[in-house]
Amino acid sequence: LHDALPILQRGRKTMMTLEKFEEASELVKKVTNPTKLIYSEYLSAQTGAKVYLKPENMQHTGAYKIRGAYYKISTLTDEERSRGLITASAGNHAQGVAFAAKQFGCKATIVMPTVTPLIKVNRTKSFGADVVLHGDVYDEACAYALELAEEKGYTFIHPFDDLRVATGQGTIAMEVIQDLPLVDYILVPIGGGGLATGVSTLAKMLKNNIKVIGVEPSGAACMKASLENGRVTTVSPVNTIADGTAVQTPGTKIFPYIQQNLDGIITVDDEELVVAFLD
Repeated sequence: LHDALPILQRGRKTMMTLEKFEEASELVKKVTNPTKLIYSEYLSAQTGAKVYLKPENMQHTGAYKIRGAYYKISTLTDEERSRGLITASAGNHAQGVAFAAKQFGCKATIVMPTVTPLIKVNRTKSFGADVVLHGDVYDEACAYALELAEEKGYTFIHPFDDLRVATGQGTIAMEVIQDLPLVDYILVPIGGGGLATGVSTLAKMLKNNIKVIGVEPSGAACMKASLENGRVTTVSPVNTIADGTAVQTPGTKIFPYIQQNLDGIITVDDEELVVAFLD
């Protein structure tokens, strides 16, 4: 707690504290399914460790992103919500914002890269959001979403570079440690870094000796490059089968937390990812 880094965000002082994580943990229960850890005999036998999976694919929107979206939108003022919401996403955050906006009765516009799988586009529309397809990668979609936000006065919900969004995602760590108090390592995927920020920051607050390792596609390893360079770094081009993590530039607001709390990054080639899909 004492090491938490104050960051100025939208003119208001925002920081990640245990109090905020606890608040978020209670709030997200309104829209999440309980995802108790599942012990994997298959992965445990392969690794010689006791491996558990956190099945966030069982959420209403198919991913953990509903947590950050719902918590962020809950912290907005009525005026900010009434202007309508906008975000950019390759799919999972899109569905999270669309679903959460529906709960709050807000209008939502989602800018998605043109290469987004059709199933994610249709799922996002099914929650009542307007979808705009723009750009080949997330970063291009995000730039266009920011233009639209400026032009039409929408409230922008960043998919990862937002401390409230990251706090919502971090509620996963609370549940993991409650389910498995003796957990030694948490492996967490990285695209832009919001999930890794929330999980690693809260995990270190709750358990001193825990290690949190990021896992990033080698074809879009922007966070690994940023940590090696000691500053936020853009990688280009990005090329990975894992479309949800195809990010060129990690978040600047969250980066200090990653530097402080993440214990390392493993990169994974697409060839290995394909084998993991089959597993």
